[in-house]
Amino acid sequence: MESGTGRGKAEWMGAGGSGRKRGGEAAEMPFPEGDGPHGHRGRMREKLLERGPGALADYELLEMLLFFAFKKGDTKPLAKRLINRYGSFAGVLTAPQQELLATPGLGEHSVSALKLVQDAALRLAKAEVMDQPVLKSWDLLMDYLNAAIAREKIEQFRILFLDSKNRLIADEAQARGTVNHTPVYPREVIKRALELHATALILVHNHPSGDPTPSRADVEMTAEIKAAGAVLSVVVHDHIIIGNGRHLSFRREGLL
Repeated sequence: MESGTGRGKAEWMGAGGSGRKRGGEAAEMPFPEGDGPHGHRGRMREKLLERGPGALADYELLEMLLFFAFKKGDTKPLAKRLINRYGSFAGVLTAPQQELLATPGLGEHSVSALKLVQDAALRLAKAEVMDQPVLKSWDLLMDYLNAAIAREKIEQFRILFLDSKNRLIADEAQARGTVNHTPVYPREVIKRALELHATALILVHNHPSGDPTPSRADVEMTAEIKAAGAVLSVVVHDHIIIGNGRHLSFRREGLL
């Protein structure tokens, strides 16, 4: 628990108040026993279990998640500050780890909790795509890719490796670049496909600007990978560019 160390104590104070009034007089904490004067944490748990997650606002969901990191104290102010800063619950989960660690009120335990939930969400989304033809599960695939890279601050190039039935064998990040460029080497892409015994690929990368419009370099790189794959019977089904809330399919745009 974060309140169990010196670092955690400072974080708890950041979430629930300074702990002292001006002049050094001790101040009463809003929730001195952890559950609040009227069992606030207990009421939140009851609301979640009785009405389901859909009944909670973003800040309430985040507030409850922070319960696991802070044994005592009111986590609502911290949750609201984070929502205001990042715009949504999802925005907080996908915020850069080092940026979160540098945020007043957060520390290793709370950031670990946030990143654990982010990873769990990605694994759940990926599980929905596995073991079925990817091309027939397009909406689920887009949900997964948006969750995985839509909020990344730098470009990331990923490849979905598919078997002969277009089922997902692996999803691998091949390269990470800058805010507007990622180096990709067609020979390495096809080499990895052969190692995994993949017969088809879906190329994916994000545009941190939020605009999924392909650049000339994107189009040329896709053509090079397609040509390299054709020599060894590896098909490029599509190249998808993920923006912020938008995506573009090369195949649907007639670019492949």
